[in-house]
Amino acid sequence: MKRKLLHTPEGVRDIYNRECARKLILQDSLHELLRQYGYHAIETPTFEFFDIFSKEIGTTPSRDLYKFFDREGNTLVLRPDMTPSIARCVAKYYGDEEFPVRLCYMGNTFINNSSYQGRLKESTQLGAELIGDNSVDADAEILALVAHALKAAGLQEFQIGVGHVGIFQGLVQAAGLEEDTEQELLELISNKNFFGVEELVDSLQFPKELKELFSMLGSLCVSEDMLKRAKELASSFPTILNALGRLEALMEMLSYYGVGKYVSIELGMLSSYQYYTGIIFAGYTFGSGEPIVKGGRYDQLLTYFGKDAPSIGFAVVTDQLMAALARQKIKIPVKDNGTLIVYRDAKKEEAIQKASSLREGGTWVSMVRWEEPKSREDYQAYAKRMRMPEILFIM
Repeated sequence: MKRKLLHTPEGVRDIYNRECARKLILQDSLHELLRQYGYHAIETPTFEFFDIFSKEIGTTPSRDLYKFFDREGNTLVLRPDMTPSIARCVAKYYGDEEFPVRLCYMGNTFINNSSYQGRLKESTQLGAELIGDNSVDADAEILALVAHALKAAGLQEFQIGVGHVGIFQGLVQAAGLEEDTEQELLELISNKNFFGVEELVDSLQFPKELKELFSMLGSLCVSEDMLKRAKELASSFPTILNALGRLEALMEMLSYYGVGKYVSIELGMLSSYQYYTGIIFAGYTFGSGEPIVKGGRYDQLLTYFGKDAPSIGFAVVTDQLMAALARQKIKIPVKDNGTLIVYRDAKKEEAIQKASSLREGGTWVSMVRWEEPKSREDYQAYAKRMRMPEILFIM
């Protein structure tokens, strides 16, 4: 029984020692970058009312939520996603604000899905939300911030794919697809099965313009010529055309930030979050099969909480980013600045005064009382294990 108590449940794990130190350093560095962009920190509760993440809002499916009840019988859930919580806060505390609100956060999210093989059910997210600005300028600011955050983390090679929900929506509308066919198409695109998409499209009676647009969904990096051609093909489909125009304007603005090389257009990009209404994006790098960052525009989400405000945001999945950095052998420097003071009972006052003096000077100090029959070598080995480069014996 005692051995069993040492284990964690499936999907969660302990983070300790140097890994924990590196994670805190990384988070502090990224949080400071967000503050440099004018984003103000906010904290939301770890659990909320079930309705905050309901099906109508379009976040995580109910079956994947950790649900429980309070004393009054209300259904509560551990947050699976930070954005709806931020939206609730903005509607509550910034309901009358007419200018943009910039908020940043850091916290853990919880998703109970057994199909996530090898994926943590509890993960740390750090992100930002820009509320109250529906312009392409806001889109570009968020994408530029994502690129600068990944560079600040130490990554040199990464790619951010950006799409638009209007592409898929416009194609479905233009094709007049029935619900079953739409769902089949959605699953094929989500699974990157573009051969299946081609077969499905070929089996249906579509105009040649639509068929060619469908064929572009598999392109992971749309060139300027391809984008121009897509706009020509979409001239009769306003939803698709508007989405393509937004992506084109976004890429132009990203060149002003100097991060255009990190961003590519993916016309077939989709998101499991149904509240997205505009651009959507995901960032990848070597050593991580999952996105290290994801986000998008959600112009209708805040209306569920009583505020009409277009918004866009992103979340860095810190655990995935840490794993990618480790696999790429990119080190997060951890400064060892500790001193171990070993003292005898008779020197207790002197030891405490010395420790206080060192701490005031910025040194990390641990104190330990000398015990027989331990030797100096024992304490020196202990200091090394605790990564304290200095040791003082006050005997």
